[in-house]
Amino acid sequence: MFRKSLGICMSLAFAVSLAAAVVDTASQSKLTAAAIVDKNVAARGGLQAWRTVQTLSLAGKMGAGGNQRSTLQVPVPGPRSSAQTLSTRPAEEVQLPFVMELKRPRKMRFELQFSGQTAIQVFDGANGWKLRPYLNRRVVEPYTTEEMKTASTQAELDGFLVDYAAKGTQIELAGMEKVEDRDTYKLKLTMKSGQLIHVWIDAQTYLEAKVEGQPRMLDGRYHPVEVYYRDYRPVSGLQIPHMLETKVLQVARTAQGFKDPPVPAEKIIIEKVVVNPKLDENHFSRPEIAVAPNTK
Repeated sequence: MFRKSLGICMSLAFAVSLAAAVVDTASQSKLTAAAIVDKNVAARGGLQAWRTVQTLSLAGKMGAGGNQRSTLQVPVPGPRSSAQTLSTRPAEEVQLPFVMELKRPRKMRFELQFSGQTAIQVFDGANGWKLRPYLNRRVVEPYTTEEMKTASTQAELDGFLVDYAAKGTQIELAGMEKVEDRDTYKLKLTMKSGQLIHVWIDAQTYLEAKVEGQPRMLDGRYHPVEVYYRDYRPVSGLQIPHMLETKVLQVARTAQGFKDPPVPAEKIIIEKVVVNPKLDENHFSRPEIAVAPNTK
């Protein structure tokens, strides 16, 4: 669950604002990557508006625990040909309350309520910690090397595209593609670290329609991930997507091209957004474990 929620943190951090704009479709093919980004930033509220945003708080519910992956019929050795259905994990997805706080430069605190307990992830921009009571781990653990790599690539409050040149990011137009029957510009971003990511910009609203997510490890293999942004609503002059849908793609497992069973989409519902809330700096430090008082 922790790796999944860490990826969700990145998706949320990237998706926290976007406003509507309309474009003349006749001029779509003439736009450069830089021009598309300029229009995206304007649609999201404008460069100056984003530079005034120093903190963000988001609260809502995220799906967890569900699987719904198709069962597999596996041959069972024996004198007669037979098959056995492999059992799956619980199919129903549970909606867990969460709160995520973001602060420049690239600080994040994520709290998730699970079975009456609070799981915590904290990243102070350089170090990360996690508390996972749902696994009966009552100690604060540092991020693993892989988790640090994931956290260190998350977007700043204003996303990947705002001030991209100052961030050392190179952007190319990789063509146009359909995303859910809408024309989009596919942008290829090369980060200062060398990391590659693709972002699909709606050709009519100039808002992010889809973003390439952090690959997910399933059954010993990394699977590509796509994050879709939906249900935009205005908040403090900015447009915020209030639903994110994450899709884990199938990959071929054999030379014959057989793939893993499909994984159903996971949804995040954002119920409350606060722009520039006062956030305690201690929230972005190593979490402290509350000790129950001795009643004896």
